Amino acid sequence: MATSKPRIVKDYEKLDPDIQEQIKLMYPYGFAKHLIQYKNAEGKFVSALPFETDDRYYLVRMTLIEARQIIEDDDDYDESGELKESVKEEYEEKYGDMDYLTITEGDTDTSTDDDDDEPDADEEEEEGDEED
Repeated sequence: MATSKPRIVKDYEKLDPDIQEQIKLMYPYGFAKHLIQYKNAEGKFVSALPFETDDRYYLVRMTLIEARQIIEDDDDYDESGELKESVKEEYEEKYGDMDYLTITEGDTDTSTDDDDDEPDADEEEEEGDEED
């Protein structure tokens, strides 16, 4: 039976810079369409970006609007909201030996990158009703 990992619920800007870099590598096309919703201890719905390492499960608190703003303000992402190739290569070299980093939305190593450029509109909007 698998042991339960500690669950860390934190704001993105309060995360260790190494964890932020790993999150960027895991979500090179932005965070917005990967947000999940859950009920917090007070029974309120909260949205967060899931991120799992070998020893921890992170729920990075952010709304849909915040998810988009983080990417827009981050110099590691280009104007279209994608992780810059030079940054991606740097982070892959730095964290490439970490098995838990399975890149989402099309690895550069796979041949299935035909839909990398288009986010799924229905997924992107499902978490945003409360903020719009």
